[in-house]
Amino acid sequence: MKTNRTMLLAVALLLTATAATFAANPLMGTWKLNESKSKFAPGEAKNTTVIYSPAKGGMTKCTVDGVDKDGKPIHWTWMGKFDGRPYKIKGSPSFDTLAYEPLNDRTNRTTGTKNGKVAMTGTITVAKDGKSRVVALTGTDASGKKFTDTTYYDKQ
Repeated sequence: MKTNRTMLLAVALLLTATAATFAANPLMGTWKLNESKSKFAPGEAKNTTVIYSPAKGGMTKCTVDGVDKDGKPIHWTWMGKFDGRPYKIKGSPSFDTLAYEPLNDRTNRTTGTKNGKVAMTGTITVAKDGKSRVVALTGTDASGKKFTDTTYYDKQ
């Protein structure tokens, strides 16, 4: 009986610590593109909705929906940790892997690779009030053309 209580207490503490970790990360949640504030390179895809949610094993799931340069819907997902290591992306035509590296409590450096080569780098910074974020990216698109995007998102 004592073993069961100890096990239940250990599980409860683990779940509480995991929930606190995700709650403390201001990147978590649903973000909608504020297109009027954003600046895109000509012909770039637009990620209109980005959702970060907790996943198994201390991972984070990122789900992205938007439109490509021709206005067709895009959808991709990433599951990984904010540890600077690359994790695979499913459904993205631009990147095979994506890495998030925390720089401070509100900013992450992100790196996307395609065929083993860096295709994009940038930062994602959440405002102090947690209500908005700015994503500043530079890279090379699938056609080899360089791009710079600065996009603004509002938390939903």
